[in-house]
Amino acid sequence: MTDYRRLTEAEIGQLISQGCLANEWHRIEVAEPFEPYRLRHVHFLGDVRIGRLGRAVEVEGVTKTSSIFSASLCNVTIGHDCYIKHVGVHIANYDIGDRVAIVNTGLIVADPGATFGAGTEVEAVNEAGGRGVLLYPELSAQVAHLLAMHRYRPDLVARLEEMIHRRVETIRSDRGRIDDDVEILDVSEMRNVNVGTAARLVGPEFLKNGTVLSDAEAVTFIGSGVVARNFIIGERSIVTQGAILDTCFVGQGCKIGKQLSAENSLFFANCEAFHGECVSVLAGPYSVTHHKSTLLIAGHFSFYNAGSGSNMSNHMYKLGPVHQGILERGSKTGSFSYLIWPSRVGPFSVVIGKNMANFDLADLPFSYVEVKEGRSYVTPGFNLQTVGTVRDGAKWPVRDRRRGPVKRDLIHFQVFSPFTVGRMLRGEARLTKLAAETDRSVEEVAFEGALIRRLLLKRGAKYYRNAVNAWLAEQIMDRIDPVLDDGLDAARQRLKPDAAAAGAQEWVDLCGLLVARDRLASLVDDVEAGSIGDLEALADRLAALHAAYPRDEWNYVVAVWQERFGQALHEMDGEALAGVADLLLTTRGKDLRMILNDAGKEFAVTSRLGFGADGSPEDCDADFDAVRGTFETNSFVLDMQQKLAALEQRVEVFKTRVLAFGEKVPG
Repeated sequence: MTDYRRLTEAEIGQLISQGCLANEWHRIEVAEPFEPYRLRHVHFLGDVRIGRLGRAVEVEGVTKTSSIFSASLCNVTIGHDCYIKHVGVHIANYDIGDRVAIVNTGLIVADPGATFGAGTEVEAVNEAGGRGVLLYPELSAQVAHLLAMHRYRPDLVARLEEMIHRRVETIRSDRGRIDDDVEILDVSEMRNVNVGTAARLVGPEFLKNGTVLSDAEAVTFIGSGVVARNFIIGERSIVTQGAILDTCFVGQGCKIGKQLSAENSLFFANCEAFHGECVSVLAGPYSVTHHKSTLLIAGHFSFYNAGSGSNMSNHMYKLGPVHQGILERGSKTGSFSYLIWPSRVGPFSVVIGKNMANFDLADLPFSYVEVKEGRSYVTPGFNLQTVGTVRDGAKWPVRDRRRGPVKRDLIHFQVFSPFTVGRMLRGEARLTKLAAETDRSVEEVAFEGALIRRLLLKRGAKYYRNAVNAWLAEQIMDRIDPVLDDGLDAARQRLKPDAAAAGAQEWVDLCGLLVARDRLASLVDDVEAGSIGDLEALADRLAALHAAYPRDEWNYVVAVWQERFGQALHEMDGEALAGVADLLLTTRGKDLRMILNDAGKEFAVTSRLGFGADGSPEDCDADFDAVRGTFETNSFVLDMQQKLAALEQRVEVFKTRVLAFGEKVPG
């Protein structure tokens, strides 16, 4: 706690001689030791407190002596060792921490009753409204999803909004806050903005009604030309290069810039948005749009990659912008792809071309959607054997830019999970049924607004069947690997279901959090009943759902295996377990070979077009190898080959060990 005192008459006289002004000098207080010569041309208005000056402070990498020059201060408390220079209008109604640098700014002011972006309603997903998400600093992707997408539970939404309003009232203040070690340079106007520890604001044009969350371990940067109003920006995010944010939330570890324009949009952990335009977007974790010609509008996305020129239409020239769409986790849109809302695309699918049909492909994950002669065709399951899907699953965990003790968005990175496996099971069943019911004279069949070539029905079902079987087999082997040396009884014990976990059921993707539907339903019921009464309790409960994933996943494996193969896992003998390993080798080995074949296309003759300019065909090959490398030396190819070899070795070792159990189940 800093002790302040009033100025002496001598100090007042010296300050006046140095160009300082005050209407009421008795309202100015300073901390010891106080050295008046460190303040020049300062205009004091109202109650002003100034901490210790004279120590070194770093400003844009240059060490300077803490001091105050050419500034107007109105009802301000300034911490120790701050450097304030050239404030064009004034700083009013702010509490400023220690070692803060404020240089060459226009206006920094807090108005009575400011909430600093908290309580702002973002009209996400549906541009016409009805899915509003109220902002608060700790907002997570999961809470936003519940607020926006569960409007069929009005009591849930009302309870959540009541909790948020209570949180907003704890933030409401007549004074703004600039925390320790902040740098604010070349800001034209900042009104009703709280700034967290160590944040750097360098050159933003206009900031109004917002919060910049930051931490010494997770520094947030707001850069040149940024215009933002009604916003909250999370720790370790970067917003710069002329980005325009109007009524937006930017989560932790995001990158926003290069003239992006966003309105009524939510960006959660590790999103990247450059150049284009976003309107009423709920961008779940790792959603990416990089291109100037891209418009994302009225959609729910996660782990999404937008190709250049991707576009959505949400009005159909009828009742206005009332339509919306969902691209489920891992989806991509190709260059100049177009989707007309309402539509829904299943997980890890790719959309190409101008799609003029409304379709629901939730039950066909890992698919390609293409336009031929103006109609949308689906190739089910094709994306299971592509390089891109494998790369996606590997890259997301290592690209997590969030730092510090708290990661608010709860994320499961798994490509294959009870969520996607459940979708593949439904897809397999529906495609198998369609294949059985469709006459061979029919060339294509309708599926939820799109078309499928008849010859692809059985192939798609096979893709799903193999992928599901491979996942199940790998889960079983992973489960008993640690106890293989302990014998059959230990293995069987490990293979039993977890009595404390969720049973077999449908799973949902709660904007990055994978959860059994019954667990989510229980949480929703408890919120509605009031047993989850505040945002802290809600966050704890969501964290518990995240932590329950491994146990619930295993129970799902147990149930699906028994339903699929008629075997109880905990009753299997060594021979049956060896069969599990064979199943993995057959299915996963085939997938790896197909992925290698897909990778090989990157080194085909057509991929060499444009290489070896002005040279011979031999020069073309040499130029390609110099730039792209060879198939044999490519790191991804080598990794896939190593995985295939490791799979074969693992299966051989596993079979040897389980067959050594030498015990059969009676009967």
